[in-house]
Amino acid sequence: MVDADIVVVGAGAAGLSLTHRLATHGAHPSVVLIDPPPGPLRPPQRTWCFWETGPGRYDAAATASWEWLRVRGRDGAEVLRHIAPARYKMIRSDDFEALVDRDLKDRPGLRRLEATVGAVTALPDGTARVTAEDAAGRRVELRARWVFDSRPLRRLPPARSLLLQHFRGWFVRTERPVFDPAVADLMDFRTRQPEHGLSFGYVLPTGRHTALVEYTGFGAAPLPSEAYERELEDYTRRVLRTGAVQVLSTEQGVIPMTDAVFDRRVPGLASVFRVGGAGGATRASTGYTFAAVQRQSDAIARAVRAGRRPVPPRAHPTRARLMDAVLLRALDTGRVDGPDLFFRLFERVPAGRLLRFLDGRSRWYEDLAVGVRTPVLPMLRTAAELPRLPRRTRPDRRESPPRDTTGE
Repeated sequence: MVDADIVVVGAGAAGLSLTHRLATHGAHPSVVLIDPPPGPLRPPQRTWCFWETGPGRYDAAATASWEWLRVRGRDGAEVLRHIAPARYKMIRSDDFEALVDRDLKDRPGLRRLEATVGAVTALPDGTARVTAEDAAGRRVELRARWVFDSRPLRRLPPARSLLLQHFRGWFVRTERPVFDPAVADLMDFRTRQPEHGLSFGYVLPTGRHTALVEYTGFGAAPLPSEAYERELEDYTRRVLRTGAVQVLSTEQGVIPMTDAVFDRRVPGLASVFRVGGAGGATRASTGYTFAAVQRQSDAIARAVRAGRRPVPPRAHPTRARLMDAVLLRALDTGRVDGPDLFFRLFERVPAGRLLRFLDGRSRWYEDLAVGVRTPVLPMLRTAAELPRLPRRTRPDRRESPPRDTTGE
């Protein structure tokens, strides 16, 4: 059995970010990062986006960034917001992993292992045992003082509301110069709207001829693959008027938007914690995850360095989670018109305040200022009924790993 101070399970955004923080934060624990071998358990390449002020820890991995964000209504009306000194940054998972690998190469006490984790169990001395199987089928056992598990949950915790944010994106190249590389289209509601929920286009230009173009929906279930293709074809040709496009690559996923309470501690395992989406890092009303993962990782690394028990902090404050619960219920019941609500927020709320709100860093009076820009009566009715609603457990499912873009 191999001993380590810390075992990190999963090498997605949460696992890589935490390992990077632990190895570069001055704590210098021995860390084993476990990732599944190439195959169905390893997620495909995906994109994470977030806003950040000033130089960032991972700027070298960024594909592009923007100071201008745009939201378009169903009728074509647009809101253009300059968010400087912040920038909206885009990182692709392969570039992020390569940056972390470069930074951590030859770090003492750090080991990366390709294996499929089966069980994590408690040992009598308060440590944890991680049992895994490597690509050759050999059994691997590790004992760690702390284990951080970032694998998606098989079953979501009980919730009153659950919408799925489902998306498919094309990385495209056009014959004509149709994109503005200075502006990211955060939500474009000129897509065909479904009967239940909402949909929007999402455009991240990387040049005049190249962009990530996504179709994103909030609803009860994902679409069949052919339906995403139809919607993307309609959006690129009818709405964006791109003409012929070459699809360079694709990405697709599903993110649960839920008011479930995610337990950062694993019941019965005092030294095992959940991080990332499994630990509640995904913002319920937007799907953003990457920035909260960084806050979680930094707090854990500081606790390890100080010799404290490194319980991951709540990624989002209680007030933000309550407001998310109201919004999800209002959208799910159809009491508010989703495209109109989001367009109104971007139109009427100053950019800096709205970004702080979406990131869960706004003050209570700023939350009130945002709240009065929503349909107040339907939202109050929804808030009043929430305490009476039962939380229900959903069937077992394996969610796609969260990415961090607006649809996400």
